[in-house]
Amino acid sequence: MARAQKLKVYRTVAGFNDAYVATTSQKAALEAWGSERDLFARGIAELVTDPALTAEPLASPGVVVKHSRGTTAEQIKAMPAPELRTARGDVSARPETSKQPRKPKSTPKPKPSSAKLEGAEAALETVTADYDGRMMELADRKAKLARERRELKEQHRADVGAAEAAVEAERQRYDAAMRQWRKAKNNT
Repeated sequence: MARAQKLKVYRTVAGFNDAYVATTSQKAALEAWGSERDLFARGIAELVTDPALTAEPLASPGVVVKHSRGTTAEQIKAMPAPELRTARGDVSARPETSKQPRKPKSTPKPKPSSAKLEGAEAALETVTADYDGRMMELADRKAKLARERRELKEQHRADVGAAEAAVEAERQRYDAAMRQWRKAKNNT
């Protein structure tokens, strides 16, 4: 016959509340609180034995029961007193610390300047714009040269046509003159 394990009540701090749970072990209590860390080892959780505090959690085992720790004024009053700050030179008022020398706090480096990057980007834009402009000039010159070439070819065809016509006319005149000369020579 299996014997039922005895329930224990555990408590931890949950903000301004105490969270109670009735379970069989500390591990089960941590699971009920949803903690992945061992709150017991850190001294944040503990076993509760006061019958006035254990009655409600024992009535609903495994359920987390929260109780406020008092009024806001009481909670503020229960907070630890803040440490007094001392002047830097007043060593007597400082609490004893380890004998390791403190590292001086370094001031954060200023945000890097983007001026050189912006200058390089502007230079790239200038080079790109210059290249694009020169390429457009070349394209315009190429189109102009193509137009001049076309016009030159057309002019050449017209000139060749006129010259060929002149050659043909002169050939015919010359041939006619040669015929007459031969005829005159043969008649003499």
